[in-house]
Amino acid sequence: METLEVIELCYPQHLNTSCRKQSRPHFEVLLTYILLSSISFITAALNLLVIISISHFRQLHIPTNLLLLSLAVSDFLVGVLMFFQIMLIDGCWFFGDLMCALYQYLTYIITSASVGTMVIISVDRYVAICHPLHYPTEVTPKRVQVCVCLCWICAIIFQSLILMDILEQPGRYHSCFGECIFFINYIAGIIDVIFTFIVPITVIVVLYMRVFVVAVSQARAMRSHIEAVTLQHSVKASAIKSEMKAARTLGVVVVVFLICLCPYFCVALTGQDNLMNASSAAFVICLFYFNSCLNPVIYALFYPWFRKSIKLIVTLKILKTDSCDANIL
Repeated sequence: METLEVIELCYPQHLNTSCRKQSRPHFEVLLTYILLSSISFITAALNLLVIISISHFRQLHIPTNLLLLSLAVSDFLVGVLMFFQIMLIDGCWFFGDLMCALYQYLTYIITSASVGTMVIISVDRYVAICHPLHYPTEVTPKRVQVCVCLCWICAIIFQSLILMDILEQPGRYHSCFGECIFFINYIAGIIDVIFTFIVPITVIVVLYMRVFVVAVSQARAMRSHIEAVTLQHSVKASAIKSEMKAARTLGVVVVVFLICLCPYFCVALTGQDNLMNASSAAFVICLFYFNSCLNPVIYALFYPWFRKSIKLIVTLKILKTDSCDANIL
């Protein structure tokens, strides 16, 4: 005798309009839930440490670190939003159409802001390496703060225009109750790919290629004149070496970011992202989430100040008077 397949609905009270739950083995669902929950928690926790470190200690209030602060804020929000992605494991969305539209809206804003921050980081390293004499006067904390604010404001305005139809009528593209899909029309999708991927990535690659060429030439010059430098030149050489080390570290961050972000936009370039269901979008979204978890790990590996600040935060020494003036560098 044939056994009847039991169909589980997201909303059993809506027999004819409810979406179906995805049938997966319980072990697979449990494993996925544990994995995504762990990544989400670790991402939010590590980036919160970065935010507290740079915000609290005055020695870290330099232009480059302010850019890392902006990136950490976006990564922290990614960790928070990942909890909503966990809710889509079984293919059901229980927060309503409005929250689905807001979730998509915030995801796109964070992506745009992260890409914009990466462009600013590339410009920062370009000026620091290629025009070191102008860097202290041209790149100031106040100017960086203005650039970061403009980056987030532009991301909000741009994505508001791109997702206007979804924001005006949430759930207009949903075929059943309990569905939450990422949808943008063809023209908006092309514009989003151009201004959120092609143009920024081109700028980042060009600037870092220039930084790499100049850094290599400076390293050769330093090695060839290492025996003839005076104390003054030694200080200058040390400063240049520090800037190049920062460039290498941020270069790793940029490369990892591109690797994690490229899959989504590669799908977008093929024109297949106009209608992505939860399962097909899970990989590219989770890969982007994973990048947000990797960034603080990169800081911990390359930045001694981050490791020192973590110790002070975990041991609650930051609660002491004048702890913000502690020697971190």
